[in-house]
Amino acid sequence: MEEAKYMLLADAALERAAEWLEEFDPDVVDFATTDGVVTIEFPTGTKYILNRQRAAYQMWLAAGSEAWHYDWDEESQSWVDHKDGHELFANLEARVRAKIAS
Repeated sequence: MEEAKYMLLADAALERAAEWLEEFDPDVVDFATTDGVVTIEFPTGTKYILNRQRAAYQMWLAAGSEAWHYDWDEESQSWVDHKDGHELFANLEARVRAKIAS
């Protein structure tokens, strides 16, 4: 993949995540964006990090003690985990909602 295409796709993913997180009450889930990173913070102080890994052309998600690496899949037009093939945003939503419920 060309770097320019990767940057467009990665930035779109970060923007999508930030737009989704805006739906939450900031007292329940707060977030901040910086260049290439979305930091999600919960009232307990727990942080989840979604960031682009430019050198690897991947998106990385860290949630607590777990982490996943996502590659762009042309066929599905989505970021998929390089190990088991699950989709980035499905995992992000599941992890955030589970943390809120706990």
